[in-house]
Amino acid sequence: MTDYRNGGAAVVETLAVHGVDTIFGIPGTHNLEIYRHLRDAGIRAVTPRHEQGAGYAAEAYARVSGRPGVVVATSGPGLTNAMTAAATAYAESQPMLVLSSGMPTGAEGRDLGQLHEAKNISGAMNELVRWSRRVRSADEAAEAVTEAFGSFTGRRPRPVHIEIPIDVLESPWSGRARQCVKLVAPQADPETVRRAAAALAAAEAPLIIAGGGAVDAQRELTALAELLGAPVATTVNGKGAVSEAHPLSVGASVRLRTVQNAAAESDALLLIGTELGDSDLWEGQIRGKVVIRCDIEPGQLDKNCPADIALLGDAATTLAALAASLPDRPATDGSARAAVLRAECVSEATVDAGPHVEINAAVRAALPAEAILTGDSSQVTYFGSVHFFDVPGPRQFCYMPGYATLGYGLPAGLGASIARPDVPVAVLLGDGALMFSVQELITLVEQRLPVPVVVVDNGGYREIREQQASRGIAPIGVDLRTPDLAAMAIAMGANGIRTTSTDEVTDLVRAALGADGPTLIHLDLR
Repeated sequence: MTDYRNGGAAVVETLAVHGVDTIFGIPGTHNLEIYRHLRDAGIRAVTPRHEQGAGYAAEAYARVSGRPGVVVATSGPGLTNAMTAAATAYAESQPMLVLSSGMPTGAEGRDLGQLHEAKNISGAMNELVRWSRRVRSADEAAEAVTEAFGSFTGRRPRPVHIEIPIDVLESPWSGRARQCVKLVAPQADPETVRRAAAALAAAEAPLIIAGGGAVDAQRELTALAELLGAPVATTVNGKGAVSEAHPLSVGASVRLRTVQNAAAESDALLLIGTELGDSDLWEGQIRGKVVIRCDIEPGQLDKNCPADIALLGDAATTLAALAASLPDRPATDGSARAAVLRAECVSEATVDAGPHVEINAAVRAALPAEAILTGDSSQVTYFGSVHFFDVPGPRQFCYMPGYATLGYGLPAGLGASIARPDVPVAVLLGDGALMFSVQELITLVEQRLPVPVVVVDNGGYREIREQQASRGIAPIGVDLRTPDLAAMAIAMGANGIRTTSTDEVTDLVRAALGADGPTLIHLDLR
């Protein structure tokens, strides 16, 4: 560490103690004392071209690694640029730490006309994340970072924000970074576990729906499903909680009426780590004759679907306890029932999917099973990848169905690639989504990441155009000019290719995986 230890060192050394090896952010006039110490702490600084991109990259980093993503922003506009990403992380229950500089102590809220001054930036952030705190000393800054990492354990993960005044970053510090005290996840009541196990064992048509809270319980979830012979559907954030190649998997299909009807007919419906929000159900609902819910957060146990039996506890531990509490009996083969459900889901999803079934199949064929795909608020993602890009495990698909933010997919590919350099990462999104964050292509170039970026171009905001038509509104603001995307990619130092044939996509993606840097593949369907 540098001999010049100050508030910036207090922050950075505490990050290092908690295993942080990468931050995403943009250096600015007011946050330079954080950047001063990063290299000595062994922390890599990745510089996206926009703080919103930094936030999306950090969110995807957390999503695929399970480790908190860290964003460093300067005061004022640097932080407000990152706000949408922070709100996304909150909606999607991802652990993220946003660090920003702030007005000098005593200057906050005084409307003095200082550079980057805002009325109450920490207060604004506090309305978007789990908590936001403005610290008053270097010791308090280190303590706040420690507390932030403690907040990511033993409970539903959500982002937090710490504002460090400029003078605090510059003030001397002689303290020592310390590890957080990890919160222990609640353990489900044993008697309630036994009741739930009895209800599941007695069921003739059990069904399991797994959400994002189940992604680290794949082994336990799969074992319980096999014992019960229960088909497993997931939310988008739970995608891969059971391998989508498993005979009991019916995919990330809770928005489909096929699954919602199966839930209503089920005599024992087990819901694990999901809030069942409308962003997943698409104006539908999940109900069951006997509803068993498992969640790490008490407020989730009756949200959107009241529980008959509520299990407050960590998913992996609770699922293992349920399996151990089942009466001795041969495992039930539910694969035939699951196969029927899966076929019906595929048929229903295909109605909306159009060319996106074929496009996703082409990208999937080019990638190894362990690859990670990032998507966006694009038709090719929510009509396509969610249903037609199968993954064998969790944390292999990055998409934000709740906050549904355009511009997520490309920086998410950046964050996923840095979090998991051992596996290939591909981006598949629409032209409208790409143009929200196209500048991050050059960040992939700088990082020399061989990421295929497949852009499905339908000439603008097709989904909104269709909604306008359904309401009798003439198209307005939705038919957009697309630049020469391949030429733009080449100008940024990436590879760029245009094609009008889905048949070429598989070979193009395969070639891109071996390139020295990213390749933008412009699939022009206009």
